[in-house]
Amino acid sequence: MSKKLFIKTYGCQMNVYDSNRMQDLMNACGYENAQSEEDAQMVIINTCHIREKATEKLFSDLGRLQKIKEKKQLNNQEMIVAVAGCVAQAEGEEIFKRAKVADIIVGPESYQTLPDLVGKVIRDKKRQLNLEFIANDKFDKIIAPKAGVNASAFITIQEGCDKFCTFCVVPYTRGAEYCRSVEQVYQEALQYANQGVQEVYFLGQNVNAYKSIDANNQEYSLAKLIEKIASIDKIKRIRYTTSHPRDMSDDLINAHRDIEKLMPFLHLPVQSGSNNILQAMNRKHTRDEYFKIIDKLRKSRPDIGLSSDFIVGFPGETDKDFEETLDLVKKIGFTQCYSFKYSPRHGTPSADSKNQVEEKVKDQRLAVLQELLTSQQVEFNKQFEGKKIKVLFEKEAPKSKKKSEKFDQTITDQNIQIWGKSEWLQSVVVNFENGKKIDELFGKIFEVDVVKSRPSSLIASL
Repeated sequence: MSKKLFIKTYGCQMNVYDSNRMQDLMNACGYENAQSEEDAQMVIINTCHIREKATEKLFSDLGRLQKIKEKKQLNNQEMIVAVAGCVAQAEGEEIFKRAKVADIIVGPESYQTLPDLVGKVIRDKKRQLNLEFIANDKFDKIIAPKAGVNASAFITIQEGCDKFCTFCVVPYTRGAEYCRSVEQVYQEALQYANQGVQEVYFLGQNVNAYKSIDANNQEYSLAKLIEKIASIDKIKRIRYTTSHPRDMSDDLINAHRDIEKLMPFLHLPVQSGSNNILQAMNRKHTRDEYFKIIDKLRKSRPDIGLSSDFIVGFPGETDKDFEETLDLVKKIGFTQCYSFKYSPRHGTPSADSKNQVEEKVKDQRLAVLQELLTSQQVEFNKQFEGKKIKVLFEKEAPKSKKKSEKFDQTITDQNIQIWGKSEWLQSVVVNFENGKKIDELFGKIFEVDVVKSRPSSLIASL
């Protein structure tokens, strides 16, 4: 019987990238991809510690897997369960104590050892744990990526964080900042390009902190790396996320002006518009410094779309602090944003603060902020009505019986919808009559006419 692997992924795009690399590693060891946990001989839960109640969700998953594993054992079938990612790094052997179903615990900087760990579990019948921070070894050992049918691909170029924001666990679960070599990134991008990928996303906890030296001893910043990857003809679009304001250098800002393949969209988390809260968060930038960065960006690329992250209800946040956040949002104008209520993360300095904000107040502030951010997104999308834009088509839009603003409501049994991304990272949906050749659109960039806008998407026609 062939062995099958199922991976459940929580969290950010970097976790998606890590899951894909773990899948590549285990595919090379003879594991095929499974459609469900019940169908698998190995299950990996790739966890994220940023999300609220991440640890509780993990143990809930493990409790469910325990029942599946016991059922398999009654039928003389085995199943290996591995816990990977940031919760694995943070909780360590505590997972073994609380969940007997777990066979392997592996951190986000040591998952390249998974094949060895699996071998030891099978051979020695003992649980295995590896939480070492060996990022260089990790990237040296990962297997050449397989893009499949995707038009876009993620490439991790930087990991870890040296900023130590008081609300964040990343420095403790991902370690210090580490950057991959120029050659590694270039070869991975080239491999994707040769598989038909048109768009690459550079990923990092602080992606714009990227610094490396090539084989000719030339120094590389993120801007210079983007320039190098832009030289690959088959790559048509380049994006990067997530950035930190402290690392938003002038050469990177100018890259948005000078490199055509670098998309006119930037996700630059500010977290708060109040200097008092920014200082309490240890963000290492002020609101005025953030404004200056945005001014430079808009002078370099006037049509750039801006996204950000916001945390409301951080310990000690007053009504005045929150009003300053709203003021910053109104003055800048964002195209899309992520906003969250503050929730304590065990082991971070702010979790021990005695000046916590009441949940009711957090809820009220979040509702006000999200209403403002949504109105800005609606206005941004509306300006594209009647215009021509270029869209990278990726897949057929999912069919749903429930009405949703995300996709057009005029779809009938006689047509289908295909989904793509604009240069500003908007979802774009186009209707097609059944029977038309749509496969030739997937993975390619076409110009479309925007018919109408939705709060989180555009409806267009070729």
